[in-house]
Parts: sequence; structure tokens; C-alpha cells
Amino acid sequence: MKTRAMRLYGKNDIRTEEFELPSMKDDEILAKVVCDSICMSSHKAALQGADHKRVPDDVAENPVILGHEFCGEIIEVGSKWADQFKAGDRFAIQPALNYKGSLAAPGYSYQNIGGGATYVIIPNEVMECGCLLPYNGDAFFWGSLAEPMSCIVGGFHANYHIKPGTYVHDMGVVDGGNMAILAGAGPMGLGAVDYAIHGGRPPKLLVVTDLDDARLERAASLITVEEAERFGTKLVYLNTGKLEDPVAYIRDMTDGKGFDDVFVYAPVKPVVEMADALLGRDGCLNFFAGPTNPAFSALFNFYNVHYGATHIVGTSGGNTDDLKESIALMEKGVINPAGMITHIGGLNADADTTLRLPEIPGGKKLIYTHIDLPLTAIADFGAKAAEGGEHAELFADLDVICKNANGLWCKEAEERLLREVK
Repeated sequence: MKTRAMRLYGKNDIRTEEFELPSMKDDEILAKVVCDSICMSSHKAALQGADHKRVPDDVAENPVILGHEFCGEIIEVGSKWADQFKAGDRFAIQPALNYKGSLAAPGYSYQNIGGGATYVIIPNEVMECGCLLPYNGDAFFWGSLAEPMSCIVGGFHANYHIKPGTYVHDMGVVDGGNMAILAGAGPMGLGAVDYAIHGGRPPKLLVVTDLDDARLERAASLITVEEAERFGTKLVYLNTGKLEDPVAYIRDMTDGKGFDDVFVYAPVKPVVEMADALLGRDGCLNFFAGPTNPAFSALFNFYNVHYGATHIVGTSGGNTDDLKESIALMEKGVINPAGMITHIGGLNADADTTLRLPEIPGGKKLIYTHIDLPLTAIADFGAKAAEGGEHAELFADLDVICKNANGLWCKEAEERLLREVK
């Protein structure tokens, strides 16, 4: 079978091209990719090429397919897995296989599997590791968002607290505690706010900070103060750039007690140091955002570490259980990470978007691999329709659908888009 895919050949060298997939083996699965959301990790892999820890050294001769946040449908199942999977099943992928200690992962390391493709061959090790996950949601894009949501879920599970007088770590955030999500109005921050409120252990106080009023306003319109109140949470969106002393202002919300859980969603030194200053006794700082500079550092108060039992963890991904939890919460409608998505495009836009990702404003960029469509902000659908052109009717329809969904990408929008696929 032929596939069309976004392949990495080296540093800043991505090519979208058609090629023949090899014959499927008895221990493999042939699958159709429907959509893939672009992660900053794919951008980093594109910049680093073979220097990236997951990209093979021979990538120039044996290019790999990029993209690891994908969802699709099984086409054919090899005999080894016929008792567990069948044609027509929808699936999501956990890319962090850790197969026999290897760092190889779909979307970084393989020639025939990755999210930026029309069809892929899922290798045996994905199933061996239990990383091909059933997905029963009624829209494919939620399956693509399951992987980034699992990273958020994993961060919440990684936090810990210590009972006074013991050495026992209680894993997870404090139920009914004080929580802050700093630099939290971006796509991953929005997912974190959603999970904080709806994930089963809502905080009593949740402060979400950012420096951009427009991002904060959008966040507040998607996850409202009133919605948080339903779960017993006082939700505060705050632009810290407008405050003379943001630490004092935010700590005052806790009557000086400080915060039990503080998440840092941007690798910025002042943000990390603000997080440290906000911690209360036994407070846990989760450094979620991955820096690109290996020498990145910030000051941390070790007096408080000793006398106030403050501590820090870092998380960069979720495990398979986190991914399963994300899928289950989306299938039940408990969380809706659609607010992460701000742009839609086709496979023709995938390579350029991956290379320029930091330059493109907004949140997640979602690629539907079986259509050619320019990368377009959801907010610009109406303007694109007015311009006319090949997809004018499509953009007009999508504009109406998304406006009726509070400006969000949704099941109805996906269904309309997929009708365009020939």
C-alpha cells in the first residue's frame, strides 16, 4: 500500500512524499491515520535531526515519519494480534514504548509509523508494550489529544506530599488544597486547568497566571469561574505582568499559607523562582515545561527545603496508565481538551508548521492527513470563506459550526471536514 508522509531526513530537512509501505508481517498491524496534533517535541526533533536522542543516526539514508499524537483506524491485523484487535477499531498510541530499554518511539524513530502519514504499519513492539490503545470516542481529534493530556495527567500524579512525622510520600496533588498553574493560559495549561477541576481531586483555590490578556480571556471563556465553583474551586485568572509584587499578591489569597501544588508551564527563570516563592509547607513544585537549553537553571530556596519541606519534581510525559485515564475521561465527556486546538490544516501544511511551530501563535495545530488544506486558525475560518477559492464553502460551514461551539473545534466540525476527503 502506498502512503504519503512527512519524513525527516536531517536537521531542518522534512519532506512530504509518497512511498510504498513494505508488506505487513504477521506480528504487525496496518492502520489509517486520521489526524495528528503537532507537538513541540516534533519541532525539536526536526531541529536536531540525528542529534536528537530518539532519532536514528542513519536518518539521512532511512528517513523517519514525524508525529506522535495521532489517532486513526485499524485496516488489517496480523495473525499474532487477531484475538485482540480487528479491522475498523479506532486507536490511540502511547509513543513512549521503552521497549527493552530502547528510546525508539513512533513519530521519532521509525520509517513506517508516525502521525504525519496517511497509512502506517504498527510494529510488533507497540503491541508487545501494550501501547496500542483502543479508543471509543466519537471524534478522532480527542484521540490525538489523549497523548498530550496524558502528559498533564502524569504531572498531577507525579506530585507528592509527606505526612508530618513520617517518611511516606502521598502521591498526587492535594485534594481541596491550594494550587497555582503558572504560564497556564497556553494549550497545555488549559488542559491542566480542565483536569485540575474535573479530574477528581479539585483544589479549593486555583490561580492561573499568564502575561497575555487575550490568552487569559480565552481561557476564562472556556473554563469559567462558575464552572469551577460547581466543583468547590475558587478559580482566579491573573496577569502577573500588571502586578508590582505578584508573589505577595498571590500568597495573600491563601492568607499567607502558600500553595500545596504549583505547576510551571514555561521554562522561564523568573517563573520558576516565583513558583518557589509561592510554595507553602510541604509544597510541591512541578517543573512541567521542558527547556531547550541544557544549562537552564533558577534559584531555589533551600532554607525552605530544609525547614518547610518544600520539594520539586519534573515531568515530561505520561505513562500508558495516564493515557488510558485521559482516553476514559474524554470518552465519558468529563474533560474536553478541544480548547487546546487553535489551528486546523492538512498534510500539505504539516512539514512547514512543524518547522515553524514556535513562530505560529495560538495553541495546538491539528493536522488531518487525508486532506490538503492550508494551516488556518479557527478564528479565521470566516475570513477564509470570504476570500473564496477552493475551500470557501468548507470554511464557511466550519465557521458556523465552530462559532456555535463557543469557538472550539468539535465533533461536528471534524465530520464536516472529513466529508471533504475524496
